[in-house]
Amino acid sequence: MENKTIGTIHDSIEMLMKLAGDSVTQKEIDAIKAMYDEHVEEIPSSVSPFGLNPLLFDIQTAIVYANEIGTNRTSIISILVKYLFVNNLIDAPIISSMFGDDVLSILQGLDKVNQLYSSHASIDTDNFRDLLMLFAEDLRVIFIIISDRINLMRQIRDLGTEEDRKLIAREASGLYAPLAHKLGLYLIKSELEDLSLKYLEHDIYYMIKDKLNATKRARDLYVAEFIKPIEQKLNEAGLVFHIKGRTKSIHSIWQKMKKQKCRFEDIYDLFAIRVILHSSAETEKQDCWKVYSIVTDMYVPNPKRMRDWLSVPKSNGYESLHATVMGTDGKWVEIQIRSERMDEIAERGIAAHWRYKGVKDSGAKMEEWLRDMRMNLELNEHDPVAVENQFKVDIYNDDVFVFTPKGDLFKLPMGASVLDFAYMIHTNVGSHCAGGKVNGKNVPLRTKLKSGDQVEILTNAKQQPKRDWLSFAKTAKARAKIKQQLNEQELRTATFAKETLERKFKNRKIAIEEAVMMKLIKRLGYKHVMEFYKAISDDILDVNTMIDKYIETSRRVHGEIVDSIPVHSAEQWVQEEDVADAKYKDMLVIDKNIKGVDYSLAKCCNPIFGDRIFGFVTSGRGIKIHRFDCPNAARLKELMSYRIIPARWAGKGNSLYSVTLTIVGHDDIGIVNNITSIISKESNVLLRSINIRSAEDGLFSGTLTIQIDDTNKLKSIIKKLKGVKGVKDVIR
Repeated sequence: MENKTIGTIHDSIEMLMKLAGDSVTQKEIDAIKAMYDEHVEEIPSSVSPFGLNPLLFDIQTAIVYANEIGTNRTSIISILVKYLFVNNLIDAPIISSMFGDDVLSILQGLDKVNQLYSSHASIDTDNFRDLLMLFAEDLRVIFIIISDRINLMRQIRDLGTEEDRKLIAREASGLYAPLAHKLGLYLIKSELEDLSLKYLEHDIYYMIKDKLNATKRARDLYVAEFIKPIEQKLNEAGLVFHIKGRTKSIHSIWQKMKKQKCRFEDIYDLFAIRVILHSSAETEKQDCWKVYSIVTDMYVPNPKRMRDWLSVPKSNGYESLHATVMGTDGKWVEIQIRSERMDEIAERGIAAHWRYKGVKDSGAKMEEWLRDMRMNLELNEHDPVAVENQFKVDIYNDDVFVFTPKGDLFKLPMGASVLDFAYMIHTNVGSHCAGGKVNGKNVPLRTKLKSGDQVEILTNAKQQPKRDWLSFAKTAKARAKIKQQLNEQELRTATFAKETLERKFKNRKIAIEEAVMMKLIKRLGYKHVMEFYKAISDDILDVNTMIDKYIETSRRVHGEIVDSIPVHSAEQWVQEEDVADAKYKDMLVIDKNIKGVDYSLAKCCNPIFGDRIFGFVTSGRGIKIHRFDCPNAARLKELMSYRIIPARWAGKGNSLYSVTLTIVGHDDIGIVNNITSIISKESNVLLRSINIRSAEDGLFSGTLTIQIDDTNKLKSIIKKLKGVKGVKDVIR
């Protein structure tokens, strides 16, 4: 290594020492210099596609860290000895004895990052998951890598190839800028985005930059005129403060131009004004609201753009009060009001907490986010692209803060529902959640929560997770648990239905042939065996009927019967005998005006006008009216035929009768609307309930309860429902 380079390294270390202050001792710096001198012949003068000196680059990264994030001893020492450690020039015991186990732990994390980069210049989807898992181990590893990236982005303008620069720029924009945003490192985040735009969209970047420079004088004059009366009022109120303006980043201006599809000249909010108060921790919030009151008394505020992050800070610790007011010439101006402490946290993010509470507290701030990140990684283990997409969504979405009835505060992602909140409390609470109360009002599971809501979860022991819950569950935990519980339910259901079917076959001494069974399942329109067994479990298919169909299918398969319709002569036709024998001379006539007879319609078959019926004399509950084809008819005839009496309709009895229909079909968009639309158009037909359950492979099954006046109308309704696109069958 050249003497000139060594001299530059030593000069850079001295600069770092001035920034680090007392956080790093002179003894530790001397030890690091001695390590450099000892291994100077083994360290190349340049590495990477950009030809940067590794030791000098790491020292510059430490300077960036000290300037932008903070003077954390462990992090700065780790950066300075990183190259020596990851290239095996010094070993772990030496690091541990000289600088402590904390530094060694950080270095081991950085070594893993180095291994990921050893075969790839940029992060690709194959190792993205591994990198994020590594990030979740220690926040300081994240801070160091972000500092490394911003240092690299500042230096590569004229280095390497254009393709190399674009690879690094895409990585900075897609991964490190979102990370910096989540950690509250807004200055670094903006700079990473601006530099990425410069390398990826060179012409656009310089077009916006030139226009900003051209309008800077006019903006400065406007800001000075705008803040002059504010300064006067704040001084009169006895507040100690300073005011500064902040121009929007080039990247954010470009994003707004794309979103609004407008020119640079049409962007009205190119800058924001920041009022920073010199207040104590006890009075800072009160002083912020005092400033807000003074400003909004002078300028008309836009209530839709008021943001209160004083009462409930963002998850990354950001605290501030934002107001947008109408300035002179009809221009909207954003004002940010905060204390010095809040401003440092806004600039440096969670790292700024080190100055106030120590590193352990700052780490705890991120603990919940890191836990969620790990869960996303585990759920999408085999789909790195899904991990990256989920990560980006989580980074850029705002959070929602809600309260329990006892006042406990919970944080959820934007768009989270009552169901998400239930699963956040406990898995069992989520799986048995039947609804909730938001601000004292009963609401359904899918209700989206807003910040400030007070939420109480209502549970029911009989409630079980449903597949449609996945359509509105937002959090990774809720979705993972719902899928797991649904799979367990369906497996139990299919197993039970299969055992029931096999037992019935065994009782009738019929051996099940797999080929015949599969042919029958396919013939019935089921694509998968699980779907078939679920239909049995849901009583859509009767087991005994299934056995009869199996026997018929088996005979067809083995050629014992052919598909033909038997033909009978008219002389062979015999009218079906009534349930009652001819000895019954009396017949019960069902009429709405009948008096002196205690009768009711049986719930097991729900007879309606037009059905062939019979009466069954119960013990103390009058006469139950059943349909001839009632599932219980055969058993009643066999066991208690002496209680059966013939019956018939006269008039229409009750005006409307309840009928339950079972519907099976393809789960197409709008299928429920099509079904209910048909019923609503019919006269004297009322829809009482509809329960549609989505099954696997795009099928649905469900029940429909209607009130109707006779069988003719019922037949017409069933025919029309069968004609709905996607409906496979309608069964009474």
